[in-house]
Amino acid sequence: MNPNKTKKLTTTGMLCAFAYVAVALGRVPVVLFLKYDPKDVIIVIGGLIFGPLTSLAIAVVVSLAELFTISTTGILGCIMNILSSCSFACTAAWVYQKRRRLSGATAGLFWGLCCQVLVMMLWNYLIAPIYMGYPREAVAALLLPAFLPFNLLKGGLNLAFTLLLYKPVVTALRRANLLAASGGSEKMRLNPILIAVALTLILTCALLILAFRGVI
Repeated sequence: MNPNKTKKLTTTGMLCAFAYVAVALGRVPVVLFLKYDPKDVIIVIGGLIFGPLTSLAIAVVVSLAELFTISTTGILGCIMNILSSCSFACTAAWVYQKRRRLSGATAGLFWGLCCQVLVMMLWNYLIAPIYMGYPREAVAALLLPAFLPFNLLKGGLNLAFTLLLYKPVVTALRRANLLAASGGSEKMRLNPILIAVALTLILTCALLILAFRGVI
């Protein structure tokens, strides 16, 4: 097998494992039955490195693993997980492929957030009544006060964490000889202003989660 393909397969497998651990150990209740977990950060990092098809592959593998181990929402929850992760990660990776710079990554993550919110609002309306056991009218009444804030918060955290972690992850993979030293990703270097914005976004989202849970 081609050494580069072997490294890509190994790295993708590692990212799948990390994303599953993020789901299993990192879920944080936000509002109603909705929980945030950071798996999409890992899925989108895989896409930024290797392209949108890698994000798709990781999302499917992790969602299936979740289905057969820790999920309580069955096949419908699995479908929702794949749609949610892919709408964010594949969109971001596709945009970044067109412009492999920090501006391209930032734009990709922003459009990924927008796509994820739109897709999940539609699919929550279509599918949530089935696995929640609620009338569709009741779910529709929750779209703006519950589902929209949750998806915006989720996307904001994913965007901020990805901006902070992408470069360190790529550097670590290169030092482990799992990623080639050359490529356009060297051009994605954070500046202090963007770091401050990302940290502020994370803090704001954390406070919102505490507010949703009635802690503050």
